[in-house]
Amino acid sequence: MTTAKGPRFDAAALRTLAGDKVFARGETYFADGCVRILTINARQVLAEVEGTEDYRTRLSGSGEDIDGECSCPAFEDWGFCKHMVATALAANATGPDATVEGDDAIERIRSHLRQLGADVLADMILDAAQSDLALFQKLDIAATNFNADDKTVEARVRKIIDAATRTPNYIAYREARSWAAGVDAALESLAALASGPRAAIALGLALRTMERVETAIESIDDSDGYCGGLLQRAQDIHLAAARSARPEPVAFADSLFKLEMQSDYDTFSGAAEQYADVLGQKGLAEYRRLATEAWEALPPRAAPRRGETASGADMRGLAGVMDFFAEKDGDDEARIALRAKDLSSPWKYLELAQFCQAHGRADEALRRAEEGLWIFEDARPDARLLFLAADLLIERGRPQDAESHLRRAFEKAPSMEIYARLKDVGGDAARDRALDVLSTHVADAMKTRWNFPADLLIRVLLRESLFDEAWTALGKYGASSGLQESLARSSEATHPRQALQVYVDRIESLVEGGGNGAYAEAAELVARSAALRDGAAQTQYVLSIKQRYGRRRNFIKLLD
Repeated sequence: MTTAKGPRFDAAALRTLAGDKVFARGETYFADGCVRILTINARQVLAEVEGTEDYRTRLSGSGEDIDGECSCPAFEDWGFCKHMVATALAANATGPDATVEGDDAIERIRSHLRQLGADVLADMILDAAQSDLALFQKLDIAATNFNADDKTVEARVRKIIDAATRTPNYIAYREARSWAAGVDAALESLAALASGPRAAIALGLALRTMERVETAIESIDDSDGYCGGLLQRAQDIHLAAARSARPEPVAFADSLFKLEMQSDYDTFSGAAEQYADVLGQKGLAEYRRLATEAWEALPPRAAPRRGETASGADMRGLAGVMDFFAEKDGDDEARIALRAKDLSSPWKYLELAQFCQAHGRADEALRRAEEGLWIFEDARPDARLLFLAADLLIERGRPQDAESHLRRAFEKAPSMEIYARLKDVGGDAARDRALDVLSTHVADAMKTRWNFPADLLIRVLLRESLFDEAWTALGKYGASSGLQESLARSSEATHPRQALQVYVDRIESLVEGGGNGAYAEAAELVARSAALRDGAAQTQYVLSIKQRYGRRRNFIKLLD
């Protein structure tokens, strides 16, 4: 056994992955000797953990990079489980580079199997395959692939894929993992064909699998995203099969281009780049021709007129194809022109300006950013585009122009984010103008149960430590309870009476609402209020609370 310099798995990372409670249970399992390590090497740790049943646990990685799986129900429902924690701790006890000596079950079994005859091994594998569908399918396809003709092989694998991807009824969340595992097993059968003489069969069946998975998505609660992983694996098999089968490049480019343009799930996004080695010069030239023809047929997209919504074909996928070829050519002018064809939103202007900036064209970046602000001046300001324009103007020594853009945006749609940038650029003068704007907004707005128009004004005053003005605004317009408490906490030293009243009101609200979390928050505020009263007044206050809320025992315990 090698000498360990430190633990293989980082304990803090284990605790983060599992959570404190699960980590503590895993520690108990390890301390009680419930872990039997079957094999341990640089790639993985495989163990059997004794629990309600005996569970098989596998871990890989090291340090803070920890991955794995467990056969227990908790892993399926919640992820990293106590059995995985126990296994990691057991592995740590052997050292970071250790191997199991004397009782490595895997090596012991391997040594035993090598001594058995082929017939005995065949019988053992067949017995196991009868209770393991994935193993049975893998062996069946391997045998069929070895003995049958192409037509038979294709029919057999297609039947397996169709059966695995079938969704006769809606597949609920708890059933989705099992369904995905079945499809994954079918893909394993397909992958066996992708690198051999029957790669052309795998090429077509990979597409069939993707089509059926995309159709099945409508009938599955795929909250955990299994279908995305299945689509990716099927596409990986398709790519491997294409590299092996070497289809005719021009026809293949035609089919790939259609797949990229028509897929609803971006399965073939970036296909020209991914399949470049398969397409070769002829295929890539055809791909470029198809993309250019389609691109030139699309009209430019500008900002919609007042009352209209953006319309027209989605250019993103096609623009990505065109950008791949333009980047390949090193043609920045063409790449800018591609982005300038769709300027239908502030986001599109931002993308264009950022691209120009990243490629050393700061003047054009500023021109495009300011153009976007002007084109969409009647819409709600896009903060990202606004801030980019302001930064570029400041870099060019034009802070007054930057302030003008920020001020106009703030007047139209005030926000703390825009205010902070405006104050940084314009100083106290900009602050005073912003406060005038907010005061006007508050006077014109209507307070409702859910809307507190003075909140932003008070937050700005609080940010600037203008506590007198903030309390005046609160008294005049009101504010949300959270903001009242923030103001109280920040100004206890200067406005103890007002802060104390906010705490008293908040305590009453929390206790009336009930719940242990509310009780804990209320108790903390009771304690905090002690610094704002003399001792006798605080004692009297606590007694009055106990008298009124004596039946709320969990709250009273916290006060005691």
